Amino acid sequence: MNDKRIMDIELLRGIAVLGVVFHHLQGSLFRDGLAWLGSVAAYGQFWWGVDLFFAISGFVIARSLVPQLRACTSAAQFWQRTRDFWIRRAFRLLPSAWLWLLLILLATLFLNRSGAFGSLHANLWATVAGLLQFANLRFADSFFHYEYGASFVYWSLSLEEQFYLLLPLLVLLCRKYLAWALLALVLVQILTLRSALLMVIRTDAMALGVLLALWTARGSYRHWEPKWLGRYPGLGPLLLILSCLGLGWLATDGFNVTRYRVGALAVLCALLVWIASYNRDYLLPRGLLKSLLAWVGSRSYGIYLIHVPVFLLVREAWFRLAPLGTTGLNEQPLLAMACAAGLLLLLSELNYRVIELPLRNRGAELVQSLGPSRSPVPSTGVTSC
Repeated sequence: MNDKRIMDIELLRGIAVLGVVFHHLQGSLFRDGLAWLGSVAAYGQFWWGVDLFFAISGFVIARSLVPQLRACTSAAQFWQRTRDFWIRRAFRLLPSAWLWLLLILLATLFLNRSGAFGSLHANLWATVAGLLQFANLRFADSFFHYEYGASFVYWSLSLEEQFYLLLPLLVLLCRKYLAWALLALVLVQILTLRSALLMVIRTDAMALGVLLALWTARGSYRHWEPKWLGRYPGLGPLLLILSCLGLGWLATDGFNVTRYRVGALAVLCALLVWIASYNRDYLLPRGLLKSLLAWVGSRSYGIYLIHVPVFLLVREAWFRLAPLGTTGLNEQPLLAMACAAGLLLLLSELNYRVIELPLRNRGAELVQSLGPSRSPVPSTGVTSC
């Protein structure tokens, strides 16, 4: 694992993606649902993993980007660093995203005897939305109206891409008032009832992550380090377990203030990222479990992209085997989940080694080859960043 990565953040990434994968078992792998999954969902749902991803994303990106942009001494330097950031993000995220959009479309055409992947029309439009980064807007429009397609998880990727596009501009426009602007953005969303549209453009968790990144540059950040978690063995893991259970409960319809729950989820997710940001093993001590979860976290992007098509592919395989005497998925849930898990881990590892790492390195090489701007233009507006 890259030494620059924060092990405790990787741990949270692993937990986040496992939560999302578990949430999609019902409906994606088991179309008609399983009784025990329904019982679990009544007391705790795990779609909050997406909000944990958002908080992590805001923190990790801003931790490196914002200081670089604020240190700019010219407009040319500011836009060069912004360009470099966008290039690195594109090479990091788009190759895998586009690959799996294509594979889902091919599966819809050639591996869809059961209809698991949905209609070609829906998947064509879903592919366009994913490519052009408006999947979140289409996802909101599709709520209870029409079939979205098999790549519905791309809504959160589109939202993150929109965030990456706008963050440098926010740094430029708000300058020394950036923290206040972000705080206002968070408060407005927390106090607003969430419609379908507001659910898919929610940026409160990401904004909280950016605020946390800004805070790390101040002395008070070290002053408020939760060292007490390190003094009592078992307290950190207990806090992590209770936090996950609490997030799961907040994500259910049983939470009394249901329409305000996303703001509460964002705050709790940001608190977990805050604890993890110190990288002192406060949430989970080093050991096999933490190493496994951190490994999952390092592959979380691929797992997130791939898990739904894998679930649908397993459904298709079961459908084709059924005439040979194989029982349905609901009659063999453990075997179905084991097959899906094995295939998901294999494809995610291949995606990480063959697509993610090489293209990420290629993006870094491209940025390096472009070099700094050759004709910097002084700008007092950017100097004050």
